Amino acid sequence: MSKNTKTVMILLIAAVLIAAVPLFALRNAEFGGSDDAGSVMVEEIQGEEYEPWFTPVLENILGRELPGEVESLIFCVQTGIGVGVIAFFMGRFVERKKWMKATGVEEPAEKMSEKTEGNEV
Repeated sequence: MSKNTKTVMILLIAAVLIAAVPLFALRNAEFGGSDDAGSVMVEEIQGEEYEPWFTPVLENILGRELPGEVESLIFCVQTGIGVGVIAFFMGRFVERKKWMKATGVEEPAEKMSEKTEGNEV
């Protein structure tokens, strides 16, 4: 196994452990969302019930609250788009580096170091 493969495997295992350990270590704990925690804090500070400033656009269009499954779907689509954009640019950087090595084109940092070395007295 190469060094990169070992690093990736270790990071994947760490990610799974970070997600799984709290579920087993805190069996009777309630894992709430940040929206709920924020509402509770506002209620504690103001001493009155939290009133949202506006309602979501889709709730206004439908005239009712979105089902949880639809909210999850929209969130997953948003996540997928973000991951796609990040993966695209990371792939471009990797391919650019491979192309530069294959064609013998120097990287800008290497060109700059050669220029400064040649100008030294």
